Amino acid sequence: MNFEYTAITEKNINKGDVLVESKTVISIITPFYNAKQYLEDTAKCIINQTFPYFEWIIIDDGSSDSASLEYLSKIQKMDSRIRVFHKENSGQSDSRDFGVKNSSSESKYVLFIDDDDIIDDTYLECAYWTLETNKGASWAFTDVIHFGEQNTISTTRFSPEREKKENNIVVTALIRKDDFLKVGGFGLKEKDIYEDWNLWLKMIAAKMYPVRMNFFGFWYRRKKSEYSELSKSQDNKDRAKKIIDQTVKTIGETHEAIQYPRGDYNWDLIDEKVDSIIVPKYKKNNKTRILMIIPWMVMGGADKFNIDLINGLDKDKFGVTVISTEPNLNVWRQEYQFNTKAIYDLTTFLDRRYWIAFINYIIEKNNINIVFNTNSVFGYSVLPYIKAKHSEIPIIDYIHMEEWYNRNGGFSRDCAAVSSVIDKTLVCNENSRKILINHFGKDEHEVETVYIGVDEKKFNPDMKNIKELKVKYGVPLDKKVVSFIARIDLQKRPYLLIQIIKATLKRKDVFFVVAGDGPMLSEIKELAKKEKINDSISFLGSVSNTKEIYAISDITLNCSIKEGLALTAYESLSMGVPVISADVGGQAELINEKVGVIIPCLQNEADVKNFKYSMREVEGYVDGIDKILNNLETYKRECRPRVLSGFTIDYMIKRMSSIMQDIAENPNYQKIENGRGLTNCIDICKELNTKYLVAHTSEYEWQVQSTNIMLDKEVDRVYRENCGQFKKKSKIGIIRYIQEQGKKTFIVKVCQKLHIYNEAKIVFEILSSVGAIFVNTFKYIKTELLLLSRIIKGMLKLVLCLFIRIINIFLKLFGRKSISIFDKKG
Repeated sequence: MNFEYTAITEKNINKGDVLVESKTVISIITPFYNAKQYLEDTAKCIINQTFPYFEWIIIDDGSSDSASLEYLSKIQKMDSRIRVFHKENSGQSDSRDFGVKNSSSESKYVLFIDDDDIIDDTYLECAYWTLETNKGASWAFTDVIHFGEQNTISTTRFSPEREKKENNIVVTALIRKDDFLKVGGFGLKEKDIYEDWNLWLKMIAAKMYPVRMNFFGFWYRRKKSEYSELSKSQDNKDRAKKIIDQTVKTIGETHEAIQYPRGDYNWDLIDEKVDSIIVPKYKKNNKTRILMIIPWMVMGGADKFNIDLINGLDKDKFGVTVISTEPNLNVWRQEYQFNTKAIYDLTTFLDRRYWIAFINYIIEKNNINIVFNTNSVFGYSVLPYIKAKHSEIPIIDYIHMEEWYNRNGGFSRDCAAVSSVIDKTLVCNENSRKILINHFGKDEHEVETVYIGVDEKKFNPDMKNIKELKVKYGVPLDKKVVSFIARIDLQKRPYLLIQIIKATLKRKDVFFVVAGDGPMLSEIKELAKKEKINDSISFLGSVSNTKEIYAISDITLNCSIKEGLALTAYESLSMGVPVISADVGGQAELINEKVGVIIPCLQNEADVKNFKYSMREVEGYVDGIDKILNNLETYKRECRPRVLSGFTIDYMIKRMSSIMQDIAENPNYQKIENGRGLTNCIDICKELNTKYLVAHTSEYEWQVQSTNIMLDKEVDRVYRENCGQFKKKSKIGIIRYIQEQGKKTFIVKVCQKLHIYNEAKIVFEILSSVGAIFVNTFKYIKTELLLLSRIIKGMLKLVLCLFIRIINIFLKLFGRKSISIFDKKG
C-alpha cells in the first residue's frame, strides 16, 4: 500500500453542486491558534464534504499572530456554514467545550478536528450513516494516515481494557452530542493533559462504545514541534496521569465496539430506507451522473480499466460515484479518489442489511442517471431491485471475461440472468461478445465490444537507460530477456511457466524475469530451485513501474488459462515488445502474426488445478520464443503501430463516453417497462437479494478475516519502515492481533488461491473437529492414566505400610528399634 502522503493537500474546493436547502445535522468544532499555514487544507476538506448539512465552528483561542487572524477572517467568508468565535486563550479542551456550547440547537452530532488536520471527503457521511444504523454506539472513528514530517499509517481495533492502559484513538471522531454532554464534555480547563484520552475513558465509564470504520479517513499532520513545553514537563505529566487514573477507577462494566468489516448478517430484513437519515437536496444539472458498483480497488486489469475510465471522462459532462462491495485492503483506493465525486466502501462502515438503503440514498442525493456495474456479484444481485425501484435509470455492465471454473460462466452468467433489466452490456473482446450471444442468449443489439486500451503516451519505447535498468533488476546485459508480468495465481498457470522456462533453457541461453506477487509466488520459487533453473530467473515480486520491465524485455509471455484481453498485452505492444500468449479470451484479436505468437491452450478450465501439462503446449511456447528471437527487429517494428490502430485509452474513452451519453439520453423503453413490471414484485427482488447475502455469508466472513490480517500486516510493515517515529506501545496492539490471527493465515491463503471459500471452510471445520476429538481423547486418556497411576501408587504404598508394620511387630518382640521409610509428610 503506497500512499501519496502529500496528495490530500493538493485537492481543490469542489464548486459544482448547489444545495436546495440548508440544515445543520453536524457541528464541526476546530480550536485555532496561530495556524494560518495549515488552515486552508483543513478548510478545503470540510467544504468538500459529501454530506453538506453541517456548521463549522472555529474558536480562535487567543491567537497573537495578526496574519493568522486576518486569514481566519478570509476563511469565514468562504462559506455561509462557517462561524468564527474569538476568546481568551484557555487551551484546546476548553475551546472544544466552548464550541459545543455555541453549536446549533439543531445539530445531532459533533466532530472535533484540529486546525492542521484533514478528513476524507466522505468522512461525515459515512460516520453519519454508521451511527444512524448502529443506534447504541456513541461515536465513530476511522483508521489514520500520519503525514507531514513523518509518513505512516495506523489502525486501531478498539478495546476498552486496552484503552484504560494507553490512548489508541485520536480526538477526531463523530460523536452523538447528547452523549458528549451527558459525560460533561471534556470538562477540563487545564492544557496538554490527555484531554481526548480522558473523554473516551469517561464515555467508556458511562457504558458507551464506538464504531470503528475500517478505512483511512483521518489525516493526522505530524510536525517537528509536536509537543509544547508544558506537555513535556514532569509535573504536567504527573498531573495528566493522575486525572487518567482517577477516571479509570470509575470504569465498571464495559461494552465492546462495533468494528468493520464484519460478517454477521443472518436473515435480517433488508431496509430500503433508513427513516432517520436526512437526504441532501441538490439542484439537477446537465451532467451525466454515474453510480459505479465495483467489488474492490485492488491492482489488476479490471481495476486499471475502471481508473482509466474515471480519469478519462470529461468532468464537465460526467460525474462518477463509486461503491465497492467486497472487503479488501483496497491499495488502489487513492487512484480512484481524486477523479470521482465520492468513494464508498460499504464494507467499512455499514451492515449489509442497509446496503440497498444506501444505494437508494445515493441515487436520490446525487441525481444518478446511469448505474454501471462491473465485476460485482452483489451488484448483479441488486440490479433487478434497482430497476424496479428506479425504472427510468438505465443500467450498463462491463464484462472482462467469462469464467467456466467460476459458477460455470462467472459474471457472464450473472449478466445473462438479469439481462431483462440491463440496457447495454459491454465486453472487452469479440470472443466474449459471441459467447454472451450464442451461449447465454443475450440480444446481439445489447452487447458491444469496447477494447480497454492502453495509455500509449505513458507506455512508449523512449527509455534510454536500459543498461542501468538491467543492473537495477539483476538482469544480465548480454542476454535476451523474456518477461512474465502478472499476478502469480492459478489463472496465470505459473507451474506451466516453470516448465516453459526449463524447456527453453535447453535450447537457448536466455534470461527470464517474473514480475508480480500472488499466493503462488513462493511455490514457484521453490520449484525453480528444485529444477535448478533459478539462476536464469529474476523473481521481482510486485513492481510499481512496469514500464521499466517492458523496457528491458525482448518478449513478454502470457500462459494464462483465462483472460479477457490482458492489459499486459496492450502495454507490451505499446512499448514495442512482441507478445507470446495462450489463445484465450480475445488475445488473438490484438496479437496477430506480425506482433507475436498465439499458442493453442490445451487445458480445460475445469482442470486448472492439474499441474501436469501437455508437452505439445510447452513446446509451442518454446517454438514461439525461437520464432520471435530469430526475427526480433521485424516483430518490434510492428508492435506499436498495432496499438495505435485502435487499441488506446483515448479511443476507449471516446467509445465509452458516446455509449453512456447516448444511453442516458435515449434509454431502452423496453427495459423501463420491464422495471415497472417488477415494481409489484419489489419484495421478491429484496428477498432474492437477502438470499444472496446469506448464501455469500461464508465467503464474506473469509474476506473479512483476510482483510483484517492483510491490513494489520501492512500497518506493521509500514511501521517497521518508519521505525522509531512513534512510541513503541502504539505497535503492541498490532503485533498482538497478528499473533492471534496468524494461525488463520494459511486457511485464508488457501481459500483465496482456490476460490472455494465455502468448501474450504467446511474442510477446515471438519479438520478442526477431528483435531479437537484427538486432543480431548488424549486429555481423557491422560486423566485416566493419571488416576490409575495414583490408585496403583496408593495400593503399593498400603502394601508397603503393612509389610513395614509386620516387620516392626517382630522387631518389637525381639526388643529392637522400629524402622520407617516415610518422612513426616508420609
